[in-house]
Amino acid sequence: MHNLQPILRGASLRDIERRHNNVQPPLMERAGAAAADLAGQLLAGSAKPPLIVAGPGNNGGDALVVARLLKQKGLQPVVVFAGTVEKLPADARAAHDAWIACSGTLHPDIPPGDYGLAVDGLFGIGIARPLEGRYAALVARINELRCPVLALDIPSGLDSETGRAMGVAVNAMHTATFIALKPGLLTLDGPDHCGDVSVHDLGLSVELSVAMTDGCTIAPPLFAKHLQARRKNSHKGSNGSAGILGGAPGMAGAALLAGRAALQLGAGRVYVGMLERLAVDPLQPELMLRAADEVFALATCLAVGPGLGQSAAALALLRRAIDTDLPLLLDADALNLLAAHPVLAGIVARRTSPTVLTPHPAEAGRLLASDADAVQADRIAATQELTRRFNAATVLKGCGSIVALPDGRWFINTSGNPGLASAGTGDVLSGLAVALLAQGWPVAEALLAAVHLHGAAADACVAAGIGPIGLTAEELIAPSRRLLNDWIATR
Repeated sequence: MHNLQPILRGASLRDIERRHNNVQPPLMERAGAAAADLAGQLLAGSAKPPLIVAGPGNNGGDALVVARLLKQKGLQPVVVFAGTVEKLPADARAAHDAWIACSGTLHPDIPPGDYGLAVDGLFGIGIARPLEGRYAALVARINELRCPVLALDIPSGLDSETGRAMGVAVNAMHTATFIALKPGLLTLDGPDHCGDVSVHDLGLSVELSVAMTDGCTIAPPLFAKHLQARRKNSHKGSNGSAGILGGAPGMAGAALLAGRAALQLGAGRVYVGMLERLAVDPLQPELMLRAADEVFALATCLAVGPGLGQSAAALALLRRAIDTDLPLLLDADALNLLAAHPVLAGIVARRTSPTVLTPHPAEAGRLLASDADAVQADRIAATQELTRRFNAATVLKGCGSIVALPDGRWFINTSGNPGLASAGTGDVLSGLAVALLAQGWPVAEALLAAVHLHGAAADACVAAGIGPIGLTAEELIAPSRRLLNDWIATR
């Protein structure tokens, strides 16, 4: 099982840096040493020189420390400095002077040549506007190089808070990030620009265990106490009854996918309330297909939305589901109906039973009376606002799915791959989550586990040669079942 990792925002990172401003060796030296060690590993066996691109601030200072330490190892780094010496912060100025003192030289631009590695030390976490002019040209030149790129802390041009690539951003194969993970490394454009991310805590791990007040990655330790083997003396009624409401004409497959996922993840009974009447699911005959209004008396928790449509009948089902005292998951057209009928939002927020929302960015935009672009501009803030507005545990799906809980905690999921960008995968996620709710899992742990399991199943498929291109939603279900059982067996 993977360990949890803290995710810190800029304010928390700056606070940590202030509190450790006088440590010895200084944080910049520690960061440079960690990155130089990684650079040395990446250069192993290469006779080509490393290229170091240092910017006008502390990120540039880190890069100059890397250059000096690589030179001490016998390498001949080529260093580009894109700043003004007199304007460097104190620590970066000291790094600059130390580089010059060891007979280092500086270039104003990237010289033609063949490099074994490029180290991006242009800009770190403080940048909040698109790169322009000389800096944009340097990023473009770095991206044209035929060598691996190692970014220091975060690729230049990437917003560390949101993961948004601001105009032009470095495409790194490796990112050495310092102290802790940043949100922008893990969500939106971040994973496309960061490559393999390594975290170097600079010897501050003890402090981090106290200071971790921001976010966290999702991993099985968050829900490990609920990974329990079943009692031998159990029966199907011991494992709850999941209800799925949806399946309008032409969209029956969505409800069936959710039902199959719920059944194979362990719900004792699964009732699929279909707006389009079907006698049986020939691929999963264990599913009990019912008229939608029959499910309310049978289920111990509900998922509403897969293939629901937005008809009057669908709206009536949603209203009735919101009025129940059952744990309730709302997805797909249930969310679109909620956005179209604001009065329902207040009713949802006043529910005393747990509520889960599982929107993609467009659905989240409708719920917030904005649009997908506004949601993507700050995925964490949008997810937290949905959670606050609806008093619901919320996952904002997408690259680096965000989970926010009513108690204020938030998380970023790091499992999954682009194979999930296909029809029906969200319906499977709903089925996984409602299955865990049916089995008595608390809402927070059920959602965190379902989101992580969903991505891990996609990763398992790709590892087995299935996808990512062409991966289908149905193919996620069996690996999800296997992984859950594996996690329980190895807990």
